[in-house]
Amino acid sequence: MYIGKAAQLSGTTIKSIRHYEDIGLLPPAERKGKYRVYTQESVDVLRFIKCAQTLGFKLKELQAILRGYNGAAFPWELAQREIQRKKRELREQIAGMQQLYIGLEEFENSLQDAKEECHLVRAAGPEKKASAMAS
Repeated sequence: MYIGKAAQLSGTTIKSIRHYEDIGLLPPAERKGKYRVYTQESVDVLRFIKCAQTLGFKLKELQAILRGYNGAAFPWELAQREIQRKKRELREQIAGMQQLYIGLEEFENSLQDAKEECHLVRAAGPEKKASAMAS
């Protein structure tokens, strides 16, 4: 199949496919004259790339998985290791975000305490303030 059909079936763009070939994510397609001819395996790799990107993988990370892939056996073992690494990275990010959230809650509470201690919270509404100023 030609590049347009491969793009359509994989949910990518022609420009992306050419870029993936240029940076080594996708093995160069066979040529029929001046046209690139893609296989179902190429479409499967393109789908893998697209799926991995939606799950947070960067192209550089995908290059580590697909380096040396020439269209033969897909590097499933390497992909699995990278998925495990990505999951660890994500757990660390989640833990960091939870610490930030806890810190924000503590900061918010300390600000509320400071407002109350400094009598910055006024019990009087706007009407009472106006009448107090008139006296």
